[in-house]
Amino acid sequence: MILDDILQSVIQLKTIGNTDINIADIQFDSRKVEKGSVFVATRGTASDGHQYISSAIDSGAVAVICEEIPENVSKNVVFIQVENSSEALGHMASAWYGFPSSKLILVGVTGTNGKTTIVTLLYQLFRQLGHNSGLLSTVCNYVNELAVEATHTTPDALALNELLAQMVDAGCEYAFMEVSSHSVDQRRIAGLEFNGGVFTNITRDHIDYHLTFENYLKAKKQFFDTLPAETFALTNADDKNGLVMLQNSKAKKYTYSLRTIADFKTRILEHSFEGMLLDMNDREVHVSFIGKFNASNLSAVFGTAVLLGQDELEVLRIISSLKSVSGRFETLHAPSGYTAIVDYAHTPDALTNVIGTINQILQGNGRLITVVGCGGNRDKGKRPMMAREAVNGSWKAILTSDNPRFEEPQDILNDMLAGLDILQKAKSLTIVDRREAIRTACALAQSGDVVLVAGKGHEDYQIVQGVKHHFDDKEEVRKCF
Repeated sequence: MILDDILQSVIQLKTIGNTDINIADIQFDSRKVEKGSVFVATRGTASDGHQYISSAIDSGAVAVICEEIPENVSKNVVFIQVENSSEALGHMASAWYGFPSSKLILVGVTGTNGKTTIVTLLYQLFRQLGHNSGLLSTVCNYVNELAVEATHTTPDALALNELLAQMVDAGCEYAFMEVSSHSVDQRRIAGLEFNGGVFTNITRDHIDYHLTFENYLKAKKQFFDTLPAETFALTNADDKNGLVMLQNSKAKKYTYSLRTIADFKTRILEHSFEGMLLDMNDREVHVSFIGKFNASNLSAVFGTAVLLGQDELEVLRIISSLKSVSGRFETLHAPSGYTAIVDYAHTPDALTNVIGTINQILQGNGRLITVVGCGGNRDKGKRPMMAREAVNGSWKAILTSDNPRFEEPQDILNDMLAGLDILQKAKSLTIVDRREAIRTACALAQSGDVVLVAGKGHEDYQIVQGVKHHFDDKEEVRKCF
């Protein structure tokens, strides 16, 4: 392609050289640069691409996109200065792959909890409605029925546009994607044309990256601020920041709720560990999901489908047949009569919601044993909070390893224990080995009890000293059975 053609949407502050040249590809990793590449020098959390400009040129880069032009420029290389290289990369990637998002009906879902469930159910729903659809999620990406492994909640701009282009080539009409706060802040979604956005909720998470809750909230809100007038923005009216998200949005505004008047109103009529009977916009529907948070997720799914022009009754019929997303309140029944629930809850609020739901269904007719840990090299401030939530809502809480990454597991557990008083500590056990912790919880469980294994959900690995080892909570629970 001609360099000029992929710079159509990029605001150039300064250009040195002729942009009417052929380019072989776009790269932001200097190690992948080959003869004819355009190198985009982006600033990351771990390194700054500007440090690798000379290396990229040595590898054959014919053009460099950067925020600061080096003092010594190469005569045979085009230099383009932009305000934000990551933003430019998004627009360039979109142009390189033929603006795939403009050829799809693309819906983005953002929030702390519920993103994966909502996008996955929308993907399943629209496939059952007869539409070719794509999915971009934490668990797995799909191009129609073709699975593509997911490495990030939201991929980098090049990988993202490549996946969207594959969806277009496969005849997809719709694409549903998780939009993480990191991807908004790092401009990975720059250049994408969304048809709608959904907000789930916002609670403490990723403070290690955003530093403050206010920055985290701004990143989520920025997604809605940039939605154009012809799109829709659907928000959770039950979250105190739900309407804040839409304050500066030009999109058509809609709400969903379990508690207040909304465009899409859902009420829980009955619930058990087998599912719920819901009233959704004055129509009853039985679903195989459990908990208020899932009723809220389904309300968002219903609202999104209706806003995309689907028939309400047909949508509700299919919702009644949808199944739980892997590792999201996934229920397993032991032969000896207790229930095990594997859930991805890894924030204090998510853990509170899951524990509250279980206790609401138990109503004192059974005990809750919770296995929970916290990830290493992440937000330390939530560790004591997670421990308190687990202990206060459970008969017994077993504190254990999650993904310790490069931290010592015992140090993480000490941070969790620091949030407990003497009485709370008496209700807890500390077992560093996660496998042993799960086995202990299952050994303690009697008929009618519930074992909650929280934190990792769908993950089939554990990261210890930076090395991934196979570990699957569901597998471990089934071994105990």
